[in-house]
Amino acid sequence: MGRRTFGREFKLEAYRPVKERGVSPAQASRDLDVRPNVLRTWIKVILADPQHAVPAGAG
Repeated sequence: MGRRTFGREFKLEAYRPVKERGVSPAQASRDLDVRPNVLRTWIKVILADPQHAVPAGAG
């Protein structure tokens, strides 16, 4: 089984519960079946540049 890849929309949707409902990144990653460090990386990139947030790599 190779690496899974996730599109921009999936990454932004993955961040939405963390931002809007205060769900912890750890819980959100479990809900989405992605590694917590991957979701934290996506969140870091999104927060650094919300207008152009397209996290590269890490899934």
